[in-house]
Formats: sequence, C-alpha cells, structure tokens
Amino acid sequence: DINDDDGYVGYESNIPAVREINAYKKKYDVDKVLKESHDNGIHIIGRLVCFKDPVLAVNRPEWAVKDVNGGLWKEKTGEGSVPWVNPASKEAWPYLIEIAKEAVAKGFDEIQFDYVRFPNGNKKVMDFGSMEQEKYEYINEFLAYAAKELPGVVLSADVFGIICESPEDTEDIGQYLELIGKDIDYISPMVYPSHYALGQTVNGVRYAKPDFEPYGVVYNSLIKAKNRIEPVEGYKAGIRPYLQDFTASWLGKGYYQEYGPEQVRQQIQAVYDAGLEEWILWDALNTYSESALLKTND
Repeated sequence: DINDDDGYVGYESNIPAVREINAYKKKYDVDKVLKESHDNGIHIIGRLVCFKDPVLAVNRPEWAVKDVNGGLWKEKTGEGSVPWVNPASKEAWPYLIEIAKEAVAKGFDEIQFDYVRFPNGNKKVMDFGSMEQEKYEYINEFLAYAAKELPGVVLSADVFGIICESPEDTEDIGQYLELIGKDIDYISPMVYPSHYALGQTVNGVRYAKPDFEPYGVVYNSLIKAKNRIEPVEGYKAGIRPYLQDFTASWLGKGYYQEYGPEQVRQQIQAVYDAGLEEWILWDALNTYSESALLKTND
C-alpha cells in the first residue's frame, strides 16, 4: 500500500500537501521492502487508493462528496462512517498524482489505482456538485491525466468484476469497461465469485450460488470482458484479474464454501483458459494458498 483506504500514506512522505494534513503513518520500512523485493526479483505494485480517502475529505471538505442534507456524505462500513473525496473535484487529482510520483521515485515498479470510482450506494443523498460530465468521463479523464503526468510508468486500475458483464456504466460508479482502459496498462477486475449476486447471469450462464462456481464465474467474466474489449480501437489495457483466495463466510451458511488450493487453482486455470496470462490473488488477511501455485520449474 502507498495510500490506503484509511487515507494515510504508509511511510513518511515529503510531499508538502500530505505533510500539511498529517496524512502519513510509518506503517512499514518502505526502503527495506523495496530493496529486499528487488533483490529477489519481485515486481512491486504500489496500491494507491484514490477517492475513498477520509483524511483528505475531512481536511479538504470542498473536495469531498456532500450530503444533500448538509455536511459530508459518509459511507457506512464495518469500521464506521467514511467520507469520500469527490472524483469530480479535479482540484484533488494532483494530490494523488504527487503521491504516485514520490512512490515511483522511491522505486515502486507500478502504480495501481484502487477505488478509482464514485461511491456506490444511495445516490439520492450524495451531492457531487455541478457535474459537467458523466461519471465515467471524470474517471477516464483522471486516468488519462495520470498517464500524462507519469510517462513511462506502468499504470493499472482495480475495477468491479461486474462491469465485465454490465453494459456501459450500469453500476453508476464511473467504470465503463470499453472506455476505462484506454490510457493505462492494465485493468484488474475483481472477479471474486463471492461478490456476484445469487442467480447472477455471467456471459449467458446463470449462477444460483456463484461462490460454489469459481471456475465458471471467472472464466465467463473474462471471456465476456475480452469479447467486449477486442473490437474497441485504441484500447491499451490488458486484463489482469484479481482472484479470490479467501472464504466469504459473511454470505451465510449454504451460500459459501471454504476457499483453499483447489478453488484457487480452478480460478487460475479459468484465467489461462480464457486466453489470459496474468492474475493477482487477494486475501485481506494476507494468508495465501501456496500449494495452489506451481513451482518455477513446473
């Protein structure tokens, strides 16, 4: 993590705008992590949370999503209520890009933008100000701006898995599959089977309980995404999906299964069978199914 969704850069930052609002915490020794990783041939992706930034939102309320009833709009989460930066507030964009530039100077190999979207939820209580563009146009313009400001840097963006299935910006968060990858190197759809609705149809196949169908959900999501992107002229981004290496027990008994090496391997195989070569595993607890992974000599 460079900038996490708690709003803090994870190491001492020398960016004046970050220091002015005390928006950094020394969570880890960034120089040590980068050196040891590079000494071992590891490609380091710096995750930069964009608009779910409560520290910036509180300290720069003019850049935040407002509540129509007054004050800042706040997302209700397990950790409490979290204000967001308004992606339509272009004045906030340089703050994020300066964090990215500092990370690149430190030695990060890639910048991955996360929460590069508008908040989801009840839009009727959110006030984004006088928007002159569609939500997806703001997100696309931000990514184009990032690419211009970070020439030669590998750039990627996390996107909802469902946008591989949904047309245009159905989710109303600013992520439009055919457009969001025009200026960056990778999109990483979070095609976690647990995150699909019960009975969701993916590429024409209905999944009553998606968490029990890791291969099918991932394969059909990626095939659908490829089929949509391939005709788009000038589309730059490759697809490098996030895969599920966690157990979604919050779905309730009968709606989830324990995820381990078998379920992870099925998803990895689905990526390859869909004609893609790269993927990223995710587990918030940072415990991974090592036995699901092939050794380098395999």
